[in-house]
Order: sequence, then structure tokens, then C-alpha cells
Amino acid sequence: MRFAPEYVTHVLNENFEDAKRLFVGPLLAIHYAHLAMLAETRIIASDTPHRLRVALDVVSRENVCAIRYDGTYEDLFFYIDRLIVREAGEDAAGRLHTARSRNDIAMTMYRMRLREFVLGLMAASLDLRRSVLELAERHRDTVFLVHTHTQRAQPTTVAHYMLAVAEQLERDATRLKAAYDDTNRSPLGSCAITGTGFPIDRDLTADLLGFDGPTGNTYGSIATVDYLLESVSAASVLLTGLGRFTQDLLLWSTEEFDYLRLGDGFVQSSSIMPQKRNPVALEHVRSIGSKAVGQAHAVVLAVHNTPFGDIVDTEDDLQPLVFTMFRDATRAVKLLAAALATATFDATALEARAAEGWATLTELADRLVRDHDVPFTTAHRIAARLIEVRGRESTAPLSYLLAEVSESLLGTALRYSEAPLTEVVSPRHFVQVRRTLGGPAPEEVARATTGARAALDSDQAWWHDRTGRLTQAQQRLSDRCARL
Repeated sequence: MRFAPEYVTHVLNENFEDAKRLFVGPLLAIHYAHLAMLAETRIIASDTPHRLRVALDVVSRENVCAIRYDGTYEDLFFYIDRLIVREAGEDAAGRLHTARSRNDIAMTMYRMRLREFVLGLMAASLDLRRSVLELAERHRDTVFLVHTHTQRAQPTTVAHYMLAVAEQLERDATRLKAAYDDTNRSPLGSCAITGTGFPIDRDLTADLLGFDGPTGNTYGSIATVDYLLESVSAASVLLTGLGRFTQDLLLWSTEEFDYLRLGDGFVQSSSIMPQKRNPVALEHVRSIGSKAVGQAHAVVLAVHNTPFGDIVDTEDDLQPLVFTMFRDATRAVKLLAAALATATFDATALEARAAEGWATLTELADRLVRDHDVPFTTAHRIAARLIEVRGRESTAPLSYLLAEVSESLLGTALRYSEAPLTEVVSPRHFVQVRRTLGGPAPEEVARATTGARAALDSDQAWWHDRTGRLTQAQQRLSDRCARL
């Protein structure tokens, strides 16, 4: 078959280059696993497997990746098929394609690569969690002011904030693990879409390729892309949370906020303004992450409203986008993890600033409720009026103003001495009394940090287990084929 030059230039050549970059290894592994299964089930004659294994051994990944597409074959599968024919002969090479199709081969390749992408992003997110938790542990008692609606809100601690980020990353890990488990099922043996009449062993090929087992329905094995969308969605959710966190970090790095300082290796100066210290690493995190989110949405759009069956929209043209999305996602997460490992906070300055702007006034209202059994809404009005009066009488003792305001609103003066009242509205007291589950009090933060460390260790163990299983499967496949 001769293809039109425009089709070769704009489709086949592009797809061949993408396949060389992404799928040579998976395709050869599938050939070996299928061959081992055909030999085990005696679907092909006993002398043929050895000839085919020798022919496969001759195929060089490096040589395949170095060739230029010439249009005399359709794709990577047919090119490697030509190499096998050259080494084993038409008769033996033709038997390797018994009980399979390019359809189930392709879907198996895609899943093999996708599981690597998911594991790569998972590893990067674990590194980020480690950086976040190290900051939490170093700054368990570092009080600082946080914002709601971009306005000063209440004091908390750097640790409390970082633990919120860590919890989000824990949920990201849960989503990535679920996506991996759904991805790591082998479609091999589904053939074109209805399976085969040959007595194949799908469990064997799944095991040799490191899958947790075969997929179920053969039609769905070829047609479905929900496993892919699940992985892409998990990555997209992670990146969205990452972007919001990064936006805070960039704001904190401004001279106006001056909460955060990155190490010199993650900032750049200006060619004209010597005083500049630009936290460009964080800008790159935001930019690369945003690009990956856009690519993730493009993946969903590419398969939306396509037929539920074998269709190119989910295949050659889509897979490079999946690759670049995960590559950029992983780049962004790795960069942020490395930058955060160098981050420092000025604890003294942060606590001093947390005392500004009446950010602790909620605790004063709470104290009035506890001490005087007034409704919180009444205590809220007293505290709000106190701010107004203090603005007019800035030198008067706070205790005097509180008594004056409360008498005007309640008819009874609520009296405190100045020192205890000063303690009530201090940022550190505000934090220490918030012992709610998940709150910023030091003992609660300590408990949460211990739990977060345990969760990180568990997810790290999961990652080591899954990567180890893939390595062991490669060894099983190699040992099995060496005996052919």
C-alpha cells in the first residue's frame, strides 16, 4: 500500500516519531510476553518459539529509535514486524501474530506507559510532601497571619498551614493510587475487540508484563478510556491544588509580605535593577503546572463525544499529549519540592505582624462568651465597637475601653485588668487555645504531623512495592523467554 505524501508527512511520520520515543520498549515486551504465552499454551509449534525469541533478541531498541521514517510501512508495529520477518522468516513471524491484534497491543502499550507516568508523578508528589512536612516540623511554633478573601484574617502557625497542604497531597496520593490500580490491567488477548477462539492465557501475559491481572470485557478493553481520564483527572486535581499553594508562596515572597525567602539557587536578579531578587522558580512552577492543566483538559476534550470503540482519537494522536501532560506535571511538582527545601521564614517578624490589625479579635469575643455567658453575637458587637472606639482613643488602656463599650451595649461593664486582656488578644495565645481537632495548637499540630509522617511512609511503601513488582515482572519475562 502506498500512502499519499501528505498523509505520510502530516500523520504517519509524526506518529512514527512519537512511537519511537514512547513505545519501543513496551512493544517489544508485549512481543516477548505473547510469545511466551503462545509457547506455554502450545498454540504454536515447539520449534517456532525459539526462532522467534532469537529474532526478537536481534531487534535493537537503539537502532529502531535512530531510523528515519520512509513511508514504506504504516507504523512502528509494522516496522518491527519487518525486522522479525527478516530474522525468523515469514512463516515463523506470521505465527507470532496469532490471537492478537494491533488494537490490543496498542491499548496494552498505552497502559504500560501510563502506569509509569502515574508512578513518576506519585514519586514527585511524595518528595513535595516530604518538603512540606519538614517545613511544618521546623515551624511548629512559628505564628503568622493568614488571609481570607485576600484580607487579614487570623493568626495560625506555618506548621498548621503546611499540614493543610500535606493533607491535600495525601488525598492526591489516594487518587493517583486508585488511578494506577485501574490502569494496571492488561487488555492483551482482547484482540480486535471480541477476543479469540484460541485457548490463550491472559493471566500469564498480564503477569509477565507486570499487570495486576487482565481487563474484563474484551470490547471495553479496546473501547474504554476511563482509566486514562481517571489518571489525567487525578493529575489535574493535584496541579490545581499545587497552583493555589504556589500562588500563596509567590505572594509571601514579595517585599510587601516578606514571609518567605527561597534559597539563592531558586531566584534570579534583574539585568537592570540590582536590588531585585525574583522568585522565578515559583513562577515556573505556576506556569508549567498551568500548562499541564490545559493539556489535561485537552485530553478530555479529544475523547469527548467520540464513538465507544476502536477510534484513532484515543490512540496515536492522543498519547503524546498524555505524555507531555504528565511530564510537565511532574516537572512542576519536582521543582516546587526542591525550592521548598530551601525556604526560610523569619519567625520573630511574622509573629509581630500577626499582632497587627486586630486579627485576634475572635478570641476576645470567645472569651467574653466563656467568662460572662453572653451570646456570641453580642460579644461580636462588643469587639467590633471596641475597634471603633480604639481608633478614636488610641492611647487609652484597652481594659478601660472594653468596660466602656460593654456598659454602653449591655448596661453592665465587663472588667479585665490590662495584662490578662493583653494576653487574650496576643497571637500566640490565640493559637495555643485552638485545640480543635485539626487546629493550630502545638499539641494538635504535633499529633497531626505524626499522622502525616505515617501516611507519607505508607504511600512511599506503596510506591516501592509497585515499582518493585514491575521490576520483578521484567525479570520473570526475561527468565521465561531465555528458556525458549
